[in-house]
Amino acid sequence: MSFWNFLPPEDLNAILTLYTKVTQKTLLISKTLGIEGKKLLTPEDDYEALKEFNHAYEGTKTAVENMHLEYQALLQADPALDARLKRLPGATFSGRKRPAKGARGVFCCYALPALDKEAGEFTEAAGTTRWYLCDLDRDAILEEPAEIIGSIRSKPDTPRQCTTEEKTLVELRSKVEKHIKNTYLKRVDAPVGVKPALKCWMELNEG
Repeated sequence: MSFWNFLPPEDLNAILTLYTKVTQKTLLISKTLGIEGKKLLTPEDDYEALKEFNHAYEGTKTAVENMHLEYQALLQADPALDARLKRLPGATFSGRKRPAKGARGVFCCYALPALDKEAGEFTEAAGTTRWYLCDLDRDAILEEPAEIIGSIRSKPDTPRQCTTEEKTLVELRSKVEKHIKNTYLKRVDAPVGVKPALKCWMELNEG
């Protein structure tokens, strides 16, 4: 982002103001017409793109960037970790006692398919990965990583603890998948039969 350092303050301010207006109008069009696209065409992308732009200019780090740095630190501290993670099976399940200020419920990580324009079909490779936390106390499904990380962050010696009944777990997972169907899959106009792929999940219980 060194390019911006060469701009006079008034010019930079004008660019930022214009950028904000354009993204706001794009977001309004997207919400009104339901247009789906890559950048700046969904409420999530619009907000994240503007936030990332501002963070890059201001020199601060986003919550997601901090998580990436934390992950890289874990890999450096344990050279064998990367290989162990790659050996884990799909839809890995675990559980832990929720942190004192953490949520009670179920965390899920899903691969969300998207349209591969060259292939003309929805594929996992063309899509993205997203976190969801079904928070029982708030009766809400959280999607913002910054809201979720505190509830699932664990250390190597954090005990694995699973106490939630299987029936309840299945119900909560179904609730998350219904939420994905009514939000993401609806926005991308996914055809019948296209489903999210569960990659890993964790129950957050009272112990």
